[in-house]
Amino acid sequence: MTSSDTAAGAAPREPGGLPFRLLTLAGVAFLVASFFFPIWWVSLTAPNYPAHTFPDGVRIDFHVDGVRNGCKLRDSKEVLEKEALDCVHEMDTINHFVGMFPIASGGPVEKLLSPFLFSFMGVLILGFAVPGTVLRTAVMGLGFAAILVWMGLALFQPGGVQYLGKGWVTGLVDSLGRSEDEGKDEAMHPVVRQLKESLAKSGLAEPAVPKVKQDATKADIINVLKSVFEQKAPVSLTEPAPKWTGRGIDVMAWHYAESLNRWFNEPEKNNRLVRIMTTATSVVCAGLALVMLVFLWLATKPKSALFYALALVPVILPVAFLVEYSAWLWWYGHSLNAMGAFTLKPFMPTVFGDGKVAQFSTHSYPHLGFGLMCVVGGAMAVAALLRRSLPDEAKV
Repeated sequence: MTSSDTAAGAAPREPGGLPFRLLTLAGVAFLVASFFFPIWWVSLTAPNYPAHTFPDGVRIDFHVDGVRNGCKLRDSKEVLEKEALDCVHEMDTINHFVGMFPIASGGPVEKLLSPFLFSFMGVLILGFAVPGTVLRTAVMGLGFAAILVWMGLALFQPGGVQYLGKGWVTGLVDSLGRSEDEGKDEAMHPVVRQLKESLAKSGLAEPAVPKVKQDATKADIINVLKSVFEQKAPVSLTEPAPKWTGRGIDVMAWHYAESLNRWFNEPEKNNRLVRIMTTATSVVCAGLALVMLVFLWLATKPKSALFYALALVPVILPVAFLVEYSAWLWWYGHSLNAMGAFTLKPFMPTVFGDGKVAQFSTHSYPHLGFGLMCVVGGAMAVAALLRRSLPDEAKV
């Protein structure tokens, strides 16, 4: 290859770059898979939640775009269930008992923006693998542009929620509490049952959430959210009722306020949290656009040590998740509301392993998605080392 070819950004013909490029492309596949698998799981167990009724306790599964029900159907010949207990709602009820904010109050910005952030990392990984400065810059530029257009449509255009993932909108409905079949409260912890009855009498327990079928489409679930929004819209003789815009950022803000006020009816305090999260969403979106420009510039510097920043971001993904997860757990344990059934001192919930909160044993462990994140990080670390060992003429 001539020096003029390299200067023009042509792909190098040296075979030494093939292994790290293939490893990098494998990293993309594992990154995509990690988005769709649960990252972490948490379970609460107690004597009044027997294993034959609750095989894994009251369990929830954390995904990068939301929290899903981790409970399974009962393996029982005496009781026939068509669907498992809604353990997201069940755990929210237990958490309310000790004054803890609902699950939906953690990481609303991260969950909303997760598809764009993961797509951003995917473009970085591809950029690290693509040979040739011109081709690399073009691929990354087109990828970043597509992400920004997608993000703008989803978050800031009317009806944009349709461009967000089904997992995210499903998580919103789960946190509001799906309708439950009769008889599922039989094995419930008596303290939790008493709390539910108290909430029901106060009118705070159950929002009017229509039943969601197992085979519901994303459009069906969005319609459920819209119906709840319209049912709970405040009535005023002087001001028109708020309208459903369907913008992703508005849906997130409304749902966040609904979740907070549902358990702890302190509108002034909760609305401040909603404003913070809404502002943070816009700030992160603007920051992401600026970071994209920085990485486009780095893409033109393949022989610079700074170029390895393209691989570093996915390498630190598992660590970043653990830091984020731990920070939100700390916030939960140090933001206890005095409106809980009884008072606990601020505490740090269990990040990894087994623990104890009030009458409940807690279990917190990584899931398959976190393992895939680690594979992505390991693959990119090895790919970076392989690339570093190449001669300078191959690093283009």
